[in-house]
Amino acid sequence: MAKLSADFRAANLHPRENLQAAGSFAALNAVAACYCDGASTVSFSVAGIYVGTLTAEGSVDGTNWDAIPVKPMNAAGIYVLTLASAATGRWMGPVGQFSQVRLRMSAYTSGTAAVTLLASNGAVSIEAFLRASDQHVTNTGVAAATVTLTLAAAGAGLFHYITRLIVQRHTSALLTAGATPVLVTATNLPGSRVFSIPADAAPQGQVFTEIVEPALPMRASAANTATTIVAPVATGVIWRLAADYYNAP
Repeated sequence: MAKLSADFRAANLHPRENLQAAGSFAALNAVAACYCDGASTVSFSVAGIYVGTLTAEGSVDGTNWDAIPVKPMNAAGIYVLTLASAATGRWMGPVGQFSQVRLRMSAYTSGTAAVTLLASNGAVSIEAFLRASDQHVTNTGVAAATVTLTLAAAGAGLFHYITRLIVQRHTSALLTAGATPVLVTATNLPGSRVFSIPADAAPQGQVFTEIVEPALPMRASAANTATTIVAPVATGVIWRLAADYYNAP
């Protein structure tokens, strides 16, 4: 993949060289910054022994800065807005909407972090591979009781992406057919999403399973907010709910 020119005049933005910066951080708000006009990705490495936290930030106007979600280079990495304290390694994130990018010591206690920052027009991730779910929650209730499955708030700037939802109805007693379906509701999903479960007759001990596997993940409506799936009280029914998901911007 070609990289960008370090000559920032509009007529000279052509694939030629990297846009990069480096620094040794040993104080609060220490910064390494570079231009990223036309770049799509920022990548950076952190080495050294220090106690503090680092935040990648982008700016449109050079004055106002916004945190950039970044993830470790390894394929299993989860996006974060602030690196864990004393973190070392390599990260990457999107910068297509910014003209400048920087890495800043947003909290500092001691030591020195050696950082290298690079903006390029390489892809943020390998888009040919689907993102794997690395989070799972489940909840099993008792007979004739409501059950709530809760996906805890993902963190600042991060949404839940649900790849599979499982609703199981266990009959603890003989069921007679109902006139309307049983509605399993949700919060923090677009459109006040509702899942219909049959209200058919069933013998004691029967298990009905509804598996929802969308072609594309269901994204939560709001970032850093709990998402819930709620099964209602149903006489003679024990509910079990489960979800596979991941967190991302």
